[in-house]
Amino acid sequence: MRIIDYLTSWEYNYLLIVIGILIVTIILTRFSIWLINRSLHSAIEKSKVAPTHHHFFKNAVALLLWVFALIVITYVIPSFRNLAVAIFASAGVLLAILGLAGQQALSNIVSGIFIVIFKPFHVGDFITIADKYTGTVEDITLRHTVITNFENRRVIIPNSVVSTEVVINSSISDQKICEPVVFEISYESNIDLAKKIIQEEAEKHPLSIDNRSKQDKKQGVDAFRVFVVGFGDSSVKLKGWIWSANPYAAFDMHYDLNQSVKERFEKEGIEIPYPHRTILYKDHISNKAIDCHETFHKGDLRT
Repeated sequence: MRIIDYLTSWEYNYLLIVIGILIVTIILTRFSIWLINRSLHSAIEKSKVAPTHHHFFKNAVALLLWVFALIVITYVIPSFRNLAVAIFASAGVLLAILGLAGQQALSNIVSGIFIVIFKPFHVGDFITIADKYTGTVEDITLRHTVITNFENRRVIIPNSVVSTEVVINSSISDQKICEPVVFEISYESNIDLAKKIIQEEAEKHPLSIDNRSKQDKKQGVDAFRVFVVGFGDSSVKLKGWIWSANPYAAFDMHYDLNQSVKERFEKEGIEIPYPHRTILYKDHISNKAIDCHETFHKGDLRT
């Protein structure tokens, strides 16, 4: 027999009521989100703040509707209502349990509200969180913040973590970014020529921009500055600072310059060195010791 045959008439009626409440809640939630999308569409096009409030407000409305549906179901069904009364009678124990179980969830909600109010970043901003997670903010919910990284993967970070970490926002006022590029050349290579090559390749790249002020141009400051920043075991380290319009353009420009500068280095005779090791033999080592050493290796080869 079917399960529904075991239900009494009043249980069957309550089951229909619960199903009806759930269906109405789903319809109201979708209608509310549609209404919010429509009413805020023009505001989203005019303001960067609007999408952030828009996403957060949609999630909050959906949560409130489902909480209200749960309250209605509890009130309509007598057995649920009696259970609720018994639970609230021991409210102290309930609050202790909820306090322990929902502490992290409440922290995420409060942190999400603070993010929306104080606006350290907005939906669509390019950010880095804790020097570990980099990408574009896609959504801010009651519990977490979603960012899309360069691999098109969604990184979901609890709001409580976001609020306690350092956030680097590359879009909050000016999206231009100064991208560092580092090259190493041999000690025998011409430093001035290498710096000139890096500057020329940066200047002709379509994604680079001249960020000099009028005063800098009058003073003859280079558009793309390159300096000697250090010395390695077998190389001189050159570092240039190249400006680009936004982090995504800087990402592409950086790797293009790696290739174009290397190709120019090869044409102009600038060496990118391999690691070098110098081995010194002491003069007092006896010939007998050297002969024994050679004999040992020959014996290894025979075996």
